[in-house]
Amino acid sequence: MAGELPFEQPLLELKAKIEELRKFGSEKQIDFTDEIARLEQRYEQLAAELYSNMSTAEKMQLARHPQRPTTMDYIQLIFTDFLELHGDRLYGDDLAIVGGLARLNGIPVTVVGHQKGKDTKDNIARHFGMPHPDGLRKGLRLMKQADKFKRPIITFIDTPGAYPGSAAEERGQGEAIARNLMEMASFGVPILCVVIGEGGSGGALALGVGNRVFMLENAIYSVSTPEAASSILYKDASRSGEAAAAMKITADHIMSLGVIDEIIQEPRGGAHRDVQALAASIKETLTKHLQELMALSEKELVEDRYKKFRQIGRFTYIQEGHHNHA
Repeated sequence: MAGELPFEQPLLELKAKIEELRKFGSEKQIDFTDEIARLEQRYEQLAAELYSNMSTAEKMQLARHPQRPTTMDYIQLIFTDFLELHGDRLYGDDLAIVGGLARLNGIPVTVVGHQKGKDTKDNIARHFGMPHPDGLRKGLRLMKQADKFKRPIITFIDTPGAYPGSAAEERGQGEAIARNLMEMASFGVPILCVVIGEGGSGGALALGVGNRVFMLENAIYSVSTPEAASSILYKDASRSGEAAAAMKITADHIMSLGVIDEIIQEPRGGAHRDVQALAASIKETLTKHLQELMALSEKELVEDRYKKFRQIGRFTYIQEGHHNHA
């Protein structure tokens, strides 16, 4: 299919050889069945090796794939009766954040998420999924409404980070992120968060304070983009792959640090290969954990969320010559 990434080139070339041999055999009436079967077997072996040994930089490419499913794609496949709501009632309607009311297996919920564009024009309108303060305040408005009417909250995280322009700073970007963190920590309803692509910096955290936080297998979650970190650490943005590896931003690393609760497996080759199957897996995970959380009281939900974030992280300290782990 279209949209192969650079590291997938060997697969593309092998697939082209298979198609060429199949076409040649058909035209010349020659039986290449055995040869094609061997090449297809080699293709499967190569694909298995390639996708099971991806570097952090390669996973980062998949997380940013232009065909990767967006929040709205998942909303349409996972929920029913979705009604999108607009605006923060303070400034405007930031298209980098989408949200509204929906049903998950008949249960009324509020859904909020970052939304990247499907093409260049759409991406410009949506700021490439990087929210302004009004987008974060729109998300908070919808979440406060959910808390008021006792609806569970489900968020989808997919942003390089909060919008870095002067207009966003003038409208209070830092305050908007901090307020979302504070308010989400106090809500008495279940909050489930799914990192579906890029979980970048404060823009991601502003929708990420949940009782349960999940990541798709090839998603990334980081304090800043690897490009920004590379510029700061190495004074060279081109070393972003090296920075990404050092930052430990992939799902398995994030899981080992206790930041997330579960990794949702993707189809081989990335989320865009089979969106329907992945949406079904996400729905199953959300349903299971929501049932568990709905059994808790408001006070228990707040305490559960507090304990989750207090327990995040692994560190080592030295005392009197001995290593201690916590």
